[in-house]
Amino acid sequence: MTTTIGIDIGSGCVKTVLFRDGAWVAKRVERIRRRDPMELAKQGYDEVLEEARLAPSDVDYVATTGEGENVKFATGHFYSMTTHARGGVFLDPQARAVVDIGALNGRAIYIDERGKVLSYKMTSQCASGSGQFLENIARYLGVAVEEIGPLSKTSQNPEKVSSICAVLAETDVINMVSRGIATQDIVKGIHLSMASRLVKLLKVTGITKGKVLLTGGLALDAGLLAALQEELVNEKIAGLETVSHPDSIYAGALGAALWGEFRHGKLKELQQRVAA
Repeated sequence: MTTTIGIDIGSGCVKTVLFRDGAWVAKRVERIRRRDPMELAKQGYDEVLEEARLAPSDVDYVATTGEGENVKFATGHFYSMTTHARGGVFLDPQARAVVDIGALNGRAIYIDERGKVLSYKMTSQCASGSGQFLENIARYLGVAVEEIGPLSKTSQNPEKVSSICAVLAETDVINMVSRGIATQDIVKGIHLSMASRLVKLLKVTGITKGKVLLTGGLALDAGLLAALQEELVNEKIAGLETVSHPDSIYAGALGAALWGEFRHGKLKELQQRVAA
């Protein structure tokens, strides 16, 4: 019986999952909110073990990803591109691309049926296509983050944000408010602007058909999901379908746990050969 834990430390959240023989046993997500990510990683680790009623000695491999290279109790670290790809295929076996929208940037990853990365493209660090940007705008507009998606879908006359730079884009939004643009039209415009940049990333990867799974903190934003599908139509990429999953935020941690299970198996095989 193989037990692995995957820990994904992002810019906004720490996600932790526990796997046992390919079955998902426990999960935790915690917003960082100026707290120490390393302490949150240990907290998540302790909590999933407690939920599964296991001791640290029962764990065969602790795999980190994202910004988790310095987690002291980890067995190994995996690049986040590969973990999101593997986790995406686990969540939706039909996914042939993953669009990971994190707190600071977004990226498109073209994958095969095994979760192998074929190509990818990432936004620049200052692009207005990130979770933190949308959260800042929601705060300015006086709207809860959870309300953004449903509100966006009610828009009839969206006002697009033109600037790529997040700081200048926020200035655009302030100007919209002063001009009396309705909140839902501002939010839908932001979603369309973000979607336009993400679709351009997808085009660069070379994917032309299949399911595109959203992962990361904005994966469950229904307004962004709808805007992405709208932009795919506008860009005449009819073969792609954007989808999400209730556990999309855990994709990186899931992939880390699964890669940890794979690496543990290979190490075990090697040890057996040496012993023979």
